Amino acid sequence: MSVSRIGLGTAPLGGLFSAVGSRQAADTLETAWTAGIRYFDTAPHYGAGLAERRLGTFLAGTGRSRQDCTVSTKVGRLLVPGDAASGDEAFHGEPGLLRVRDYSAEGVYRSLAESLERSGLDAFDVVLIHDPDDHWEEAVTGAYPALERLRAQGAVRAIGAGMNQTAMLTRFVTETDLDCVLVAGRYSLLDRSAAEELLPACAQRGVGVLVGGVFNSGILANLAPDATYDYAPAPEAVRRRALALGERCAAYGVALAAAALRFPLRHPAVTGVVVGARSAQEITVNVAHATATIPEELWAALDALERVGR
Repeated sequence: MSVSRIGLGTAPLGGLFSAVGSRQAADTLETAWTAGIRYFDTAPHYGAGLAERRLGTFLAGTGRSRQDCTVSTKVGRLLVPGDAASGDEAFHGEPGLLRVRDYSAEGVYRSLAESLERSGLDAFDVVLIHDPDDHWEEAVTGAYPALERLRAQGAVRAIGAGMNQTAMLTRFVTETDLDCVLVAGRYSLLDRSAAEELLPACAQRGVGVLVGGVFNSGILANLAPDATYDYAPAPEAVRRRALALGERCAAYGVALAAAALRFPLRHPAVTGVVVGARSAQEITVNVAHATATIPEELWAALDALERVGR
């Protein structure tokens, strides 16, 4: 498989879990571009604007045409002056900025205007409503109609929603006219719940599916004792399942991370995966996983393991 269906998620470049220097971020983006990655996903949330700024600076560099790549950002969090040190954000990003939820139409327009200013881009190709878990009414009556208007005006090419859950994404797919969804962590070797309702709904309505969180925030890429699952320390039961998956992959000479990255792409509704990286080395490893040979017998073995674990 080529890297054409692999996108780069920029949350790590915004300092998710640990700080990333500007040179390291630039090298990461350069390695991704050289490898052929042309889809980049960002958001104001990632480092309080730092990821958007770094991505925009990179794309403005010589030898890179904006027309050759696709960029998505998100709406739903505005950045305002304030001390976020006491909050629950896991980013080591821009200091002195506080995230405020706003899914109103006005919030969408302001968020996009500020994202364009931060990044220096003249437009975003895709705009996603970001994590509206507790804000359905405002998102569906404010943010969605605003994005729909921007799409009709040609200001954005595609609109969608990005979340870590499937129930509300399924509502968006069935009750609105989205072009795509980004579902994180819910279609992986450890959690296939998106296949129950979300993916069939997307297939039926022709909605594109991007899958993020293919490593479930770390454990499927690194089975270390301090591995994380869904952005928290992995429970013991999850660790045991991941170890069993790893043993099954090892029996076929395949890295668990390679199987985890490739797994979502087996579903016909999935158009691509978005994988975060914080270094050039991680990009190189991910590209190797994306192009690794994986025998059909391994997929059958992993499917059998999933059935036993239900």
